[in-house]
Amino acid sequence: MRKLLPISVLLFFAVSCSTFKAVPSGTTEFRGIWIASVANIDWPKNGNDGLAKKKKDYLELLSFYKALNFNAAIVQIRTAGDALYPTKLAPWSRYLTGTEGNPPKDTTDILPWLIEQTHAHGMEFHAWLNPYRATMSLDTSSLAPTHDFYRHHDWMVPYGTKFYYNPGLPEVQEHLVSIMEEVVSRYQVDAIHFDDYFYPYTIKDEIFNDSLAYKTHALPNQSLAEWRRSNVDSLLKKVNERIKNSKPWVHFGISPFGVWKNKKTDTKGSLTEAGQTTYENLFADPLLWDKEGYIDYLIPQLYWSLDYKPASYNILTDWWASNIENINLYIGNGPYKIYNNADKAWDNPLELPKQLNKTRATNRIDGNAFFSAKSLTANKETIVKTLKKKVYKHKALTPALSKLYEVTLPLKIAIKEVKKKDDGYVVEYVSDTDLKQVIYLKKPELISKNIIGKQYLNPSDSFYVPRNILKGKKKCYVVFRTKYGQPSQLIPINLTSTHEK
Repeated sequence: MRKLLPISVLLFFAVSCSTFKAVPSGTTEFRGIWIASVANIDWPKNGNDGLAKKKKDYLELLSFYKALNFNAAIVQIRTAGDALYPTKLAPWSRYLTGTEGNPPKDTTDILPWLIEQTHAHGMEFHAWLNPYRATMSLDTSSLAPTHDFYRHHDWMVPYGTKFYYNPGLPEVQEHLVSIMEEVVSRYQVDAIHFDDYFYPYTIKDEIFNDSLAYKTHALPNQSLAEWRRSNVDSLLKKVNERIKNSKPWVHFGISPFGVWKNKKTDTKGSLTEAGQTTYENLFADPLLWDKEGYIDYLIPQLYWSLDYKPASYNILTDWWASNIENINLYIGNGPYKIYNNADKAWDNPLELPKQLNKTRATNRIDGNAFFSAKSLTANKETIVKTLKKKVYKHKALTPALSKLYEVTLPLKIAIKEVKKKDDGYVVEYVSDTDLKQVIYLKKPELISKNIIGKQYLNPSDSFYVPRNILKGKKKCYVVFRTKYGQPSQLIPINLTSTHEK
């Protein structure tokens, strides 16, 4: 139940929001939203909904975040050994179709439409897959016969209330790598994304029984903890290699639990008192992934308030910025806690905006992602207004694949013809390079406040400039971006010398 705050408190917060000053954003800033399908958290709202309802609900989420100038959707397409797309490697997800293993009644594959619409709303599509979680319950009666629980029962490890894939089995690793490879090869995704679920969070008095796999596959003198971390590292290394061999411009990103280690167990750790850590409990080592280049970006989940004593957002933001050196670094925020948490800091509507200010003021961090999509869509009007009017007032570009691709390229691009069509202009061009996106600017400088629109390009060698974004002007400027995120030089477009199409 949502808390009801005293009127005096609400008035105080209203005044505070009106005087809040946002740290300006850069031209590039990751602004992501997690769209969770597991348990129908965000989308689909119900697996039994018809196709029209599912599409309507998805478009409403995209429109909401487009209005806030977000530029990336992290959409869950594998929750627990299932799939929200057709594949021989996993059964259809019950969260999409209502019954696991049953295909949708009114479409053969909704994923291309999801990607197309996400791009049409100016956002990247990051395909979010959970690799190791096999089931959501120990009750397996609702699983499809094609689920790996039945096809490869020897891969399963029961732990707590779920079954998990055994990360230490080479055949499990190859199976999971094949799943990621298939998604990249078949679909126009911008990224593959894993969350924090590697080995499961520790449960008191429970044993994750992988002793036989450890005995069979561990190196001489390799401890159980070292072996488990090496299994995760090996999976990520292989996934990254397959991605880059297929489509090297596709990003690979991970959002780990927000505490690597506490300082009390490792002097390199953060000044926190987390009950579990990503290194010691989940057997995941993001610092190694950064060093070895196994992934392209990291989004530590810092779902705590700024000064929360056991795990402070302020302290952890600084810690991650100081310890991630090579890959892109963003921060994961938890707006699901607003007005709904024992930590009273979340009753303050400026908690989230202040966290975003902290992120922007910290070197090495290039954006944020919110969990989850539905968190801001109801009863958060004051916060949404602050985000829209102050924090995310202007559009921003997603960061390039890496810092190496941020340098302007002298691409050979020429505008062939400009034609009037409907309520805008079709611009035809030629290029010697595969291009991903075109950015519309109102002035001849690529900065955030000049961006008036963007469009994902298709193979037709043309793009459409809506008249309504021009505000009566007959000239605009464009910058193209390659699939890797490299920007082209600025190109002016004269909209007066056109003819009807």
